[in-house]
Amino acid sequence: MKWILMTAIMLSLFACNSSQTHDTGDSTNAISLNDGEKWVVNAEMRPFIQKGNDILTDYIDANGTDYQTLAKDLKAQNTELIKSCTMKGKSHDELHKWLHPHMDMISKLAKAENLAAANRQIEQLKASFNTYHTYFK
Repeated sequence: MKWILMTAIMLSLFACNSSQTHDTGDSTNAISLNDGEKWVVNAEMRPFIQKGNDILTDYIDANGTDYQTLAKDLKAQNTELIKSCTMKGKSHDELHKWLHPHMDMISKLAKAENLAAANRQIEQLKASFNTYHTYFK
């Protein structure tokens, strides 16, 4: 499973068409607003974020229990998100402050040993999407 996470990180580093340093998701690098406004995410990327959010919401609403499939489906959306990345500059950097921890949460969901552990990760993912909607449009 470690190679999956490493592959995803490598894809994100190379697929974003940017030579900028990428944030590692360290909590000391909190996401900031763009002069009090939400950052704009490019149109090519937004559908994959929204689809991931919809997948999670549908799972929660249905009281889902197949968290392995949920993790796989969320990872697939992130893979497409990373492939579609053409953002540059500060908005790109801020998005990565959200994306890297979000990817880690999905990885932890995939590794959950039971439904209770998975549900804790699902709550974190729900909060992560709320964070996304707070800082990005």
